[in-house]
Amino acid sequence: MTNSDRSHASNKGDSRTQAGTRRRGFAGMDPERQRQIASMGGRAAHESGNAHEFTTEEARAAGRKGGEAVSRNREHMAAIGRRGGEASCSGENGSRREGPAKPQAAAGRHNRGTD
Repeated sequence: MTNSDRSHASNKGDSRTQAGTRRRGFAGMDPERQRQIASMGGRAAHESGNAHEFTTEEARAAGRKGGEAVSRNREHMAAIGRRGGEASCSGENGSRREGPAKPQAAAGRHNRGTD
């Protein structure tokens, strides 16, 4: 067994990335422990008055600003449009809907071809 094999075999239980480097600090913790720490930080920020909660107007303005920044990138917007067009043409079952949707039968009546 080579040194590389030994190190990979002995590292099954520790927190290593695919590249083999050891994750340290917050990233190396159990996800549940990360949640606990983040929760404590959030509570402390609210208690000290440092936490910011957006009003509806602030959120609207931030969204508008982000949308304007994204829409300046014409290549990105064209790619989004292409993906949307491809998705609407294929539909969920791969068939393309053409024309208006067919009206549904009246409630309680089933058309079994025996009219």
